[in-house]
Amino acid sequence: MGVFGIIGKEKVNVASSVYYGLYALQHRGQESSGIVVNDDGMFTVHKGSGIVNEVFDGESLKKLGYGNMAIGHVRYGTLGTRGVINAEPIVINHVKGKLAIATAGGISNASALKRELEMQGMIFHTTNEAEVVSYVITRERITASSIEEAVSRAMYKLEGGYCLLLMSPQKLIAVRDPYGFHPICYGRRDDGQYVIASETCALDSVGATLVKELDPGEIVVFSSEGVRSIREHCGTKPERLCIFEYFYTARPDSSLYSRSVHEARKRAGALLAKAHPVEADVVVGVPDSGLDAALGYAMESGIPYGIGLIKNKYIGRTFIAPGQDVREDKVKIKLNPVKSTVAGKRIVLVDDSIVRGTTCAKLIHLLKSAGAKEVHLRSSSPPFLNPCYYGTDIESRDSLIACNHSIEEIRRITGADSLGYLRLEDACKIGEGSTAGGYCTACFDGKYPTGIPTSYVNKYEKKISDNESVKVKESEEAK
Repeated sequence: MGVFGIIGKEKVNVASSVYYGLYALQHRGQESSGIVVNDDGMFTVHKGSGIVNEVFDGESLKKLGYGNMAIGHVRYGTLGTRGVINAEPIVINHVKGKLAIATAGGISNASALKRELEMQGMIFHTTNEAEVVSYVITRERITASSIEEAVSRAMYKLEGGYCLLLMSPQKLIAVRDPYGFHPICYGRRDDGQYVIASETCALDSVGATLVKELDPGEIVVFSSEGVRSIREHCGTKPERLCIFEYFYTARPDSSLYSRSVHEARKRAGALLAKAHPVEADVVVGVPDSGLDAALGYAMESGIPYGIGLIKNKYIGRTFIAPGQDVREDKVKIKLNPVKSTVAGKRIVLVDDSIVRGTTCAKLIHLLKSAGAKEVHLRSSSPPFLNPCYYGTDIESRDSLIACNHSIEEIRRITGADSLGYLRLEDACKIGEGSTAGGYCTACFDGKYPTGIPTSYVNKYEKKISDNESVKVKESEEAK
């Protein structure tokens, strides 16, 4: 999921800037998108299912009108949160005014919070965690002196990996959770407008210069009075940037903690080549997020790099497509081999990850059908062994191929001639040169930075009934 916001002093066509910003963040979600424009406290919203250019056209952008601030959102559907009703941003009318909110990541205690709120008489209209967050914040707003104070209070109740972008009639507020699981940053344009986005590439798309990435736990308030940082929650938790942002989620032209995503992926490929060398004729990357790692593998190994797969640019990312049947349909039309590159060759096929195994077997079959003599599969991330509770669409161990099969079995299932994963000890090395204080690698090693509430585990582990008590082991850092 991705968030984007803009604020300035003059009423201008802010909707168009948000539109371009969301386009730059389209890789973070293709199920729905939305924009809310603020014109002196009058909120106008348009959202719907589909990618940005399916939801918005010239007429819908025109109807959003002019304003001095706006926020937008793109999302992918996790379990139980699909459909247009769950599209963001959501707009809340409460006793002290209006609030629009867009979220990225995952609130790991959302189910428990929702149950608590329902017992207090709250009525929910969606299955979206953003609605839970909005109720927690507005409940605090009743007694708080400002919206930012309400947000700060609410953060003591929220757990997990989240970024928030909130808009009140007078303020725009950006929030990063105390662990800093997912990125959020802001920049400034020459016309004085401030821009907030999930990734730096979205700042580039609207001509904004990066000012800073929010620190873990930081709240930044934008208003007519300027920019103010609230650091009450900073330093309260160990820093844990989601390592999967480097491997897959972020765009290669973005930077995270001053580290180029492109360079991090090349580094992953180089480390992979050292750990799993093989005699081959050409290195081929799986578009798009496997290309950088393939280049790094080729440079380290000395094996020529080649374009062996062409991606259909008019189809979304397979990994974040909601539902296994949809993922499989997309694989069929997403990629096509370049026969002149692969025919008669021994191929090193580098992918960013092997999560469910959906794509790899089909790609290897495609390459061998195109004449490849051998296909040696390499994953630029370690084996996925655990579900993610912080916003990445890895729902349960049942869907993770590495949980149910050995490496040799996975090799046979995919049809690869050999198989190698990035070593776990090398995973965090790809961020060398960044200023990140630490990484979350729970999807690889099961060391969750937070305790996972029973109610949340039940949501994903369908075999567990609501009445069972599930013991969730917390890491030493969470104690």
